[in-house]
Amino acid sequence: MAAALLPTAPESEPARPLLELIGVSKSFCEGPNRTEVLSDLNLSVPEGEFLAIVGFSGSGKTTLINLIAGLERPDTGTIELDGRPITGPGPDRGVVFQNYALLPWLTVLGNVQLAVDAVFKGERARAREERAMSYVRMVGLGEAQWKYPNELSGGMRQRVSVARGLAMDPKILLLDEPLSALDALTRATLQSEIERIWAADRKTVVMITNDVDEAILLADRIIPLRPGPKASLGPSFEVPLSRPRDRSSINDDPEFKKIRNEIVHYLMDVSRQASEATSKRRVIKPTVKPLALRPRSLPTAR
Repeated sequence: MAAALLPTAPESEPARPLLELIGVSKSFCEGPNRTEVLSDLNLSVPEGEFLAIVGFSGSGKTTLINLIAGLERPDTGTIELDGRPITGPGPDRGVVFQNYALLPWLTVLGNVQLAVDAVFKGERARAREERAMSYVRMVGLGEAQWKYPNELSGGMRQRVSVARGLAMDPKILLLDEPLSALDALTRATLQSEIERIWAADRKTVVMITNDVDEAILLADRIIPLRPGPKASLGPSFEVPLSRPRDRSSINDDPEFKKIRNEIVHYLMDVSRQASEATSKRRVIKPTVKPLALRPRSLPTAR
């Protein structure tokens, strides 16, 4: 008797990315002043990934974050979060800016609770306060909850900004060079804090940075942004280093050195290519003609 044929199990479809950019381009101004900043960006970010985008200053990294945050609209292409087009700002995206963006008349707890109150309006006041306070403690500022921004150091202000972004329970956290304005010691401390906080709930993160070492220390994957104008995304560099990553020993790790050299060499190569392309562009000089000089009339004697 012939054996019965078993039905073939359907192949599982790949998981849909949480964040997806499809053919995204962005420019500013019109006419002769038009500047094409980003060109044909394609990107997929799965849920739970910590992605770092590195590049030179002026390459359009902040513009990219603003597009994902909904603060800017692309000229062409679409940006989707969880399968839905991004058409403006929303609580599903928490943003941590470089300049903290704290309200000076509110305390540490007040700045965080302001975001909580806007997102969790249906909860009781006590529950909202407890939610805000839990994130204040998460970033190590429980004892500073009643202090105002002008009473905090730069590192403490940035912790408040991180707590506020996380307190909204967003689907994705966007970090726009959040540590670049800090001194080296504070920056190293907050790098460790960000990794610890991320490991606690594995929130999806897209971080912008110009520090390759910082990107390797924190990210699962790194993508360079080529120099503008018309900046585009380069190849992905996976970071298979085990977590937690100890900054005191990671510099001696051969894998760290390999990844760092690959990314730095790539950035230097594309920078050189961009400089060569710029130097070869034909500069059209304006035609300038002197104005006809008229003899000055002498004053009439009186």
